[in-house]
Amino acid sequence: MDTSTAGELGDFLRSRRARIQPEEVGLPGHGRRRVPGLRREEVAQLAGVSVDYYIRLEQGRSPSASDAVLDAIGRVLRLDDTERQYLRTVARPAARRTSAAGPADRKVRPGLRLLLDAMEKVPAFVLGRRMDVLAWNALGDAVVGFSQMPPEERNMPRQVFLNPQARELYPDWPAVAAETVAYLRLDAGSHPRDKQLATLVGELSLGSEDFRRLWADHQVKEKTYGAKRMRHPVAGELTMPYETLTVSGEPDQMLVVYTPEPGSRTADRLALLASWTASPAV
Repeated sequence: MDTSTAGELGDFLRSRRARIQPEEVGLPGHGRRRVPGLRREEVAQLAGVSVDYYIRLEQGRSPSASDAVLDAIGRVLRLDDTERQYLRTVARPAARRTSAAGPADRKVRPGLRLLLDAMEKVPAFVLGRRMDVLAWNALGDAVVGFSQMPPEERNMPRQVFLNPQARELYPDWPAVAAETVAYLRLDAGSHPRDKQLATLVGELSLGSEDFRRLWADHQVKEKTYGAKRMRHPVAGELTMPYETLTVSGEPDQMLVVYTPEPGSRTADRLALLASWTASPAV
């Protein structure tokens, strides 16, 4: 396991230990502690493994940890399903995809582009690795403005953290920012040697104190479904539920579709926006 991979695993486990108080797991909480949360020996005791083994795991020196061990540690650290899968991914570097995405990974199939065009009443777009925006439909462009961005800036984390207008576009910006970083961290766990991702994280870290803080928190989250509020400069405030679907045959691509409730104020405003917009799909 290389040093960057080992550091990622160790940082994740330490961050999860820090959020659990001894009293929560039936241990005495008295006594002086140098760091918050559980000690390494306490995690080992509760998980039923030796202290030496747990230390080696946290240091990235046990690349073949069993499912039983990782599940026990996940139970002690109260990991959710996404965090448990992330732990398995970063703890077993041999099983992770390590190649950086190339031009082929950025291609969107013609059939998927036709599907985007057919979605005339809902905003939709395709995300690739690192949350790069690969394609969109006319209404998606009208809502987010992808076609107005330079190609190298068509990336959701860049827009959330480096675009000064993002906080105006997203009234709930802190929640959007946290969700964005949590998904990017999940992507990083599956592609530990992706130089483009490392460059992106470096750029965001230099440009945003908020990103640095959130990245250091090691939260991970799947991008599945939810809702976002957006404050559009023309259409006004929009409440946008969304669904995220993995593209069949393209595991690194996701189709994101905003699904406003029919007859809602948001649906009416989107219909009006669509009537004002004649932007072609990319």
